Amino acid sequence: MISFIVRRRSIAHFQVGHRLGNSPLSFRSTRKSNAKQRVGILIAGFGLVFTTVGVRLTQYGLAEPATTSSIYSQGNSAASRPDILDRNGELLATDLRMVSLFAEPRRIVDADEAVEKLATVIPDLNWSETHRRLRSGTGFQWLKRQITPRQQADILKLGIPGIGFRPEKRRFYPGGRTASHILGHVNVDNQGLAGMERYLDQQGLADLRAIGMTSETPLEPVTLSIDIRVQHIVREIVAAAMVNYKAEAAGAVILDVETGEVIALASVPDYDPNEPSRTLPDGSVDKDYEKGWFNRISNATFEMGSTFKSFTLAMGLDEGKITLNSVVDASHPIRMGGFTIKDFKGKNRPLTIPEVFQYSSNIGTAAVADMVGIERHREFLTRLGLLSKVETEMPGVALPTQPREWKKINSVTISFGHGVATTPLQTAVAASALMNGGNLIAPTFLPRSKDDAAIIARKVIGEQTSADMRYLYNWNGLKGSGRSAQVEGFHVGGKTGTADKVINGRYASDQNFNAFVASFPMDQPRYTLLTIIDAPQTGEHGGRTAASTAAPMAKAIIARTASLLGVQPRFGPEAAPQVLANY
Repeated sequence: MISFIVRRRSIAHFQVGHRLGNSPLSFRSTRKSNAKQRVGILIAGFGLVFTTVGVRLTQYGLAEPATTSSIYSQGNSAASRPDILDRNGELLATDLRMVSLFAEPRRIVDADEAVEKLATVIPDLNWSETHRRLRSGTGFQWLKRQITPRQQADILKLGIPGIGFRPEKRRFYPGGRTASHILGHVNVDNQGLAGMERYLDQQGLADLRAIGMTSETPLEPVTLSIDIRVQHIVREIVAAAMVNYKAEAAGAVILDVETGEVIALASVPDYDPNEPSRTLPDGSVDKDYEKGWFNRISNATFEMGSTFKSFTLAMGLDEGKITLNSVVDASHPIRMGGFTIKDFKGKNRPLTIPEVFQYSSNIGTAAVADMVGIERHREFLTRLGLLSKVETEMPGVALPTQPREWKKINSVTISFGHGVATTPLQTAVAASALMNGGNLIAPTFLPRSKDDAAIIARKVIGEQTSADMRYLYNWNGLKGSGRSAQVEGFHVGGKTGTADKVINGRYASDQNFNAFVASFPMDQPRYTLLTIIDAPQTGEHGGRTAASTAAPMAKAIIARTASLLGVQPRFGPEAAPQVLANY
């Protein structure tokens, strides 16, 4: 019965179709047409989907990367830096390939288990901070920067989902502390923070990093003016002096008097640029260790004491107020404005200019400054660069201090090194001008030829004044306080400076800041050396003066470095400096 009904409906349908003019063939054609339309619609739909996806991918590619965490946004952590070399091509700083550990918190299954496993490989892992990052729900979090290859392998064995590694670069300093204050250091993202590393960033390296041009780009090495052999010796002697003399700090710098190149510079306490900071067991930063960042040669100012008598006598000679044969009265102390100017172990008699220098007479030096006058005194020190910031590549150079208003008492005390504070570096630069014929040459930590130095040099004193100062330096090296720095065969000359240390704006009678400025060889000076020692408690033969501390430091440095610097020892009377031809 049911079959019969279906057949009748089929016949009826056929009859209706036949009456409407639709044959079975046309019906099949209609179905085929509809199928093509449906396929076309599907193709169009898929095309629209793929087009939309392509457009979105393009937008994502051109858009700024989304920052899922503050750590990830530091970016460019694998940026390259150029190697740094000394003047002889020895490697001072380079990049090492490292890996850093990161997490994708959204993929972390069990944060507690992940922290426990990671702690078995990384002993100093901060549990609470790592746990917080793993539960942050962000797409990226640093967990540990610059891990060792062994740690990477051990973490891979743990099989923690959502944990990965990213290649980075770490700055490495083969010499450790040896030249830390010259080279400076970088942060974890290889950005220069101090010293010549910071200087390189200031010269455009940071801009290259910002536009992504330093990740894998090999950069030309940067050569410095320092000699790492000499630098090592200087740093070793300075560090030993601080310990042996029970001092708070010590330092030294060697300059080429003809080019202004810094050959060596050391300041202690110092630090290891491979480990610029340290963390205490409680997680806090070791502030005592970071005190080693302070570079006392260029980043600090001090009253340089009697070393300033070099400049006062040079001023009197250059102004024509005195000659080496002049005599000044040092018989009695000078009373001025409630102050009494007197000599330490004074001779209480008239002194020749060489004797004023030899006996370090405050009275005699003050008399010379008084002959020149206040304004000319100030102008002369300005001309020597002692009252303005020294121009060099080293970042963070300190600005000298001076009285707001110069009065006669200021001029008198400044004449023997009290009342003006300068950096040891610029003091050495000014002293070099006294030795090299009178040319002030800005110091540099980069190689510089004599021809290039001649272009930037400024004439600050006359040739004869320079010759007279070489005589005075040599005289003091043979007969005065400079004898403690004399090295047989190298004819060392110089001037000591023992100043009461300034503490909280007041002079401390029981603490000194000592300095010694030297040049060698005195017949034709090639190098200037300045040594400092801050608050020594003892010295050679128990003394605390510069002659017992700073001068012996200079002697040890010259004895071990002069030959490396190309200075050949000369012996016998014919090798003695002849610098008094006109007197």
